[in-house]
Amino acid sequence: MSRLYDTIEPNVIDEELLQKAVEEQGPQEELGQLAKREGIDYKDVLELQLDFRNILKIDNLWQFVNLTKLQLDNNIIEKIEALDTLVHLIWLDLSFNNIEVIEGLEALIKLQDLSLYNNRISKIENLDTLQELQVFSIGNNNLTALENVVYLRKFKNLRTLNLTGNPVCENEQYSMFIAAHLPDLVYLDFRLLDDNTRELAEIKYQYAIDELKQGEAQALANLVEEQAKQKELEHHKAAYVEYLNGSFLFESMYAEDTEAARLAYLPGMADLLETYKSKFVLICENLFAYGLKEHEKRQAEVSTFYECLQEAIQDSQQQGTKIILDFENDNQGLDVIQNMSNFEIADFKLVKYNEDISQLSDTLMTLEMQTVDQLEEIIKDFERNIADQVSTFIENVQGMMAQCRDLENHHHEKLLEIAINTLEKIVKSEFDEEMPDDARLLFVDKDTIVNAVNASHDIHLLKIDNREDDIITKANSWSSSVIEEVHKNEISRNRNRVREINQYIDHLQEELDNMESLEQMEEANSGSPVRTQALVRRTC
Repeated sequence: MSRLYDTIEPNVIDEELLQKAVEEQGPQEELGQLAKREGIDYKDVLELQLDFRNILKIDNLWQFVNLTKLQLDNNIIEKIEALDTLVHLIWLDLSFNNIEVIEGLEALIKLQDLSLYNNRISKIENLDTLQELQVFSIGNNNLTALENVVYLRKFKNLRTLNLTGNPVCENEQYSMFIAAHLPDLVYLDFRLLDDNTRELAEIKYQYAIDELKQGEAQALANLVEEQAKQKELEHHKAAYVEYLNGSFLFESMYAEDTEAARLAYLPGMADLLETYKSKFVLICENLFAYGLKEHEKRQAEVSTFYECLQEAIQDSQQQGTKIILDFENDNQGLDVIQNMSNFEIADFKLVKYNEDISQLSDTLMTLEMQTVDQLEEIIKDFERNIADQVSTFIENVQGMMAQCRDLENHHHEKLLEIAINTLEKIVKSEFDEEMPDDARLLFVDKDTIVNAVNASHDIHLLKIDNREDDIITKANSWSSSVIEEVHKNEISRNRNRVREINQYIDHLQEELDNMESLEQMEEANSGSPVRTQALVRRTC
């Protein structure tokens, strides 16, 4: 069911092999020879045939980023790998190889036709991302379980399936099972699935299919719910307040606190912890709500800024367009000037046209400088607004985190007081409550219990400080990146606009220069006096 190593040494996909393959499948006439001499850009290659080349390992295909069809059949490939960059692949043939596991296809989300015929595969798996799959050939492999075919139900576009030659095909219920579980399938093993087979299959497996559909519906509902939760979490992360709408931060303080479990046996600790937790979580929830509100404000500010920016740019573009149209309307075409019989009037027109070009250049450049100044003011206002918003946000975050620290300090003082009192009672043999042995070890002396309480306190404060630093760092980073992006875009816009103006002016000047050169040649050939060259070159 697979190919053995030939007497020829296993091949590798190197530059020489790729170059040869591309040249062989390219045009062979003069155009093809020219391409060979000048070199072929692999990015331009859409189809590649690497069949019958004794290839052992897939490699070095990363340059074929626009490839849509790839033939790797009839080789000795043992593993599917190194295909991640071929994201435009539609057709892939890996038949007649030594592949044992379906893998390495996750990035090929556009794949429609996949052949793994005649390999060593025993399970259909790892194809989840191939939702565009329409044709799947996996005949002559080692598939034994009919239930494994149920996996293919998730591919709603699958219309053609080839399983012939697998042990699973020997099951007498094979065709019925496939027809029932893959209702959208049109062709099975190169044969059309007829309506009679479908109807019989539907009746035979009705209860199993109903149960399967219920499971799929529940799985889909779970997926939708999970995606909604993930989307909500991303929104919370964008506001820098993820997991603050509950007890997550409080619980994280105790998750790494090795002393907390033993200190929990102190008298009155249950009530003390419950009070501490409720107050702490309330502050976190307030911070969470505030963070979301401020995030919406920042987003609104950014949206308003870009609207103003775009409005100013469009206004400048409209003014520029009007200036150019006025120039073109005020100046007769060069063809008209060239055909004038009166040389003096024509020369006058040419001089004026040259001056008008210079004036047009100055006017357009002046407009662009005015636009730059206007946009600079808009950007400065935006920077101030963003800086104020972020500064206020950070200040309030610091205030709420200070409240958390105050609660932790108060809890620490109470805990320390209870611990000292408990120690005194134990020393005087007045402590009658039950306590595990590992908890009693804290009360061998005052230093031991004080160190344990302080260690717990330090861990809690560190967690609070780290979360505060995380929020502040992300807020400042966002502010810097937004402003940096704005300036970067404006520099790019200005350069592009200046280049456009220069290209247009150069085009006008080139037309004028070409006309003058033509006139000089005509006058020289005719032997007539050379017309007065009154044209003044561009000074801009």
